[in-house]
Amino acid sequence: MDRLNEIQTRKEAIKSQIENLKDVQEVRNLIQEVKELNAEEQQLKDIQSRAVIAKGLENNDPSIKKSVVKEERKMDTDKLKEIRNSAEYINAYAEYIKTGKEEEVRALLTTNAEENGSIAVPDFVYDVVKTAWDKNDIMSLVSKAELKGNIKIQFEISGSDAVIHKEGKEAVAEEELKEGIVTITPDNIKKWIAISDEVMDLRGEKFLEYIYRELTYKITKKAADQLITSITKLPAVATTTSVSANKVKMAPETVTIAVAVANLSDEATNPVIIMNKLTYADFKKAQYANGYGVDVFEGLNVKFNNSLPAYSTAEEDAVYAIVGDLGYGSLANFPNGQDVVDFKFDELSRKKEDLVEILGRQYIGLGLVADKAFTLLTKPAASEAVALKSSVKVATTAKTTTAKTTTAKTDDETDSKK
Repeated sequence: MDRLNEIQTRKEAIKSQIENLKDVQEVRNLIQEVKELNAEEQQLKDIQSRAVIAKGLENNDPSIKKSVVKEERKMDTDKLKEIRNSAEYINAYAEYIKTGKEEEVRALLTTNAEENGSIAVPDFVYDVVKTAWDKNDIMSLVSKAELKGNIKIQFEISGSDAVIHKEGKEAVAEEELKEGIVTITPDNIKKWIAISDEVMDLRGEKFLEYIYRELTYKITKKAADQLITSITKLPAVATTTSVSANKVKMAPETVTIAVAVANLSDEATNPVIIMNKLTYADFKKAQYANGYGVDVFEGLNVKFNNSLPAYSTAEEDAVYAIVGDLGYGSLANFPNGQDVVDFKFDELSRKKEDLVEILGRQYIGLGLVADKAFTLLTKPAASEAVALKSSVKVATTAKTTTAKTTTAKTDDETDSKK
């Protein structure tokens, strides 16, 4: 179109003009002109685009038909999003959660959803659920996926190192690689909560936020506990179906975490420490006994999970702390999506107490997918702990004595020079 060319030429001219203008009002006038030209340009392009589509449809152009269908689908998607985030839909969705009756919520979706398809979740519900997972100290660090069914993850048990090959020399030997496969099978993690009739009377967003927040928090906590339990049961030697973890049998001393880190694979680059809160106090006691400048945690973040036993009450050989890289070594798979939590309501069992029991259920697969991504700290026998403590104390005393001797020698040398 000639007019489109004219508009483009005029916009280029205005750009040159503005660069040399000092009068503010003139600049504003030109900017307003550019806005008007842009609006006219967009209008002409829309007319041009519609003409092309009409001609293409008239000539049965398959590419034009495809673009029209794509645009219609986008409009349907945008419309569905607008509907599912409306106050009317959120209220209907809350009633659907309470009663299981979907007629009202489907009526609002009309032709924008399949007749027997899943009920669309309001966007804020996804945010509530995601926040619960993100706030959990353990699960926030775990890698996540949304893959249907069981998934298989390959891991390396052992392999030969890379070698340097000089030009003209014999070909390098083929890598000796031994691998295993971890299968992650999803299960339903379930949790009951009891709510009052007053909570049941809440409408729309307030009701949904309450039950999703409460139940997702408890489900997330259970998932974290389950993952910790799986880590504590890892074998010392990897098999074709399971990764392994080294065990370090030491009490909470100044060197314990350093030894645990040394037992991780090179790929476990972001380790954290997981322990019971009471065990934290035992480590800090060891730190204070050796001077406040000592960092018993080696600069690593400590994550608390009281499903691990406290060191003071743990039995011999029990795992009381874990050092490892959760993002590298573990995976949580949500086959139905991370925001999907199913509910069942029981209004009869505790009706005399004016309480309604709600069962929340989320479909999750948890797996440990990398070898030596974790080190397990286990409790030694009392005699072993005392022996280790004595050796650490002797080493510390020797270091202090050496430092004093060096200082005394320096002082003597200074006196002799005088």
